[in-house]
Amino acid sequence: MHVFWHQRDLRLRDNRGLAAAAAEDTVVPVFVVDPELRRVVGDRQWAFWLAGVRELRAQYRERGSDLLVRVGDPAMVLSAVADEHDADRVYYNEHYRPVRRKRQRAVENAIPTTAVTDLTLVDPAALDSRYENHSRFHEDWQAREKPSPAPEPDAGSLADISAGQTVPESDADIELPPSGYEAARDRWERFLADGIDSYSDTRDDMRAAVARPVGAVSRLSPYLAAGMIGVRELWADATERYEAVDGDTRRNVEKYRYELSWREQNYNLLAHHPSLPAENYKSFPTAIAWENDPEKLAAWKRGETGYPLVDAGMRQLNEEGYVHNRPRQNVASFLTKHLLVDWREGLAYFEAQLLDHDPANNAANWQWTASTGTDSVDVRIFDPVAQMSKYDDGADYVTEYVPELRGLDPATIVDWPTLPPAERERLAPEYADPIVHRDEAYERAQRVFETALGKR
Repeated sequence: MHVFWHQRDLRLRDNRGLAAAAAEDTVVPVFVVDPELRRVVGDRQWAFWLAGVRELRAQYRERGSDLLVRVGDPAMVLSAVADEHDADRVYYNEHYRPVRRKRQRAVENAIPTTAVTDLTLVDPAALDSRYENHSRFHEDWQAREKPSPAPEPDAGSLADISAGQTVPESDADIELPPSGYEAARDRWERFLADGIDSYSDTRDDMRAAVARPVGAVSRLSPYLAAGMIGVRELWADATERYEAVDGDTRRNVEKYRYELSWREQNYNLLAHHPSLPAENYKSFPTAIAWENDPEKLAAWKRGETGYPLVDAGMRQLNEEGYVHNRPRQNVASFLTKHLLVDWREGLAYFEAQLLDHDPANNAANWQWTASTGTDSVDVRIFDPVAQMSKYDDGADYVTEYVPELRGLDPATIVDWPTLPPAERERLAPEYADPIVHRDEAYERAQRVFETALGKR
């Protein structure tokens, strides 16, 4: 008998650790509600995960088994479950967040274990610990074999057990999407049918993002972050599509496959550099002179900076627990560059608010945007006015989330931070004035980062 420890892998299909355990012996599946881990997971994501645990339990019950749900320290819980069921080994999928690593090592010290690479297509241990840019990583990563999706375990390989414990309840302050593998698969199939063939052309089109929330992009990130669908399944389907088409369609599909490689690099970073969520990846001769103004940080969190694209992004985050990638980059750049607020403040707020919070993506992407990470550009600063002009010139996205600006000419909304104060007051008296001057903030950020880099 083996125990399989479910963590952020709430599925039966394409679950490599579960498949490995089932191939060896009968499996007792367990999910541990870990109080220490709970403290670092946002309420929204926790509620979404627990809904996924309920869906997972239902799948086990349909197959004549069950999912044991226990509360406590994983090492103690799993040792007790193993003793109870006369199991000789715990299987689990390797995770790389520091708090999870700590728990995994404690389990290893308590009972024989087998850890399996499941979270990524390529085991981070098989790749270098540092890459100077994504192109170099992608070249190395692309040359590695990508495994096929792992098979779902046969019902006969699952222990004939019945669990009386209920899955804890947890509330969220937003409406949650459907949870579990079937919901993830449904969303993925919608994207395969009406999205992936135009992905490269529409992924940054904010008009398309409003009109087709699932289509212009996949919106799979909450499910992938929770492990409700496996990355090999996505890669296999996208690759099958890529090989079946040509021309512009193939270019669009390849862009989606390429984007998965960024997630792979982010996990490579976290696996080799566990301090990534807490410390600058890049070394600076002089400390960055963060200002960390609490009032400006609070205005950013509320979506009241007076920069329409930034505010729309933050309001989408607050209302939905999700932000489209283009405004996501802009809100992060605005916080760290225009406001000179330490990236760790933004990372923590995203961790609390995002349904799709992923420890590797969150840390690596905040550091990339803050110019403390792996970006090949020394100081990258997004201009939110120019970005809106390029990607949301019709103000479709902005007016979806900033109702104070509805009815105004889109060109006026694009130029909002540069308009005279009297004109802003006349046009939209209820909307915030810019909390920093566009050009002055940009130039200040350039000076601060160049000074930290020893270029001034």
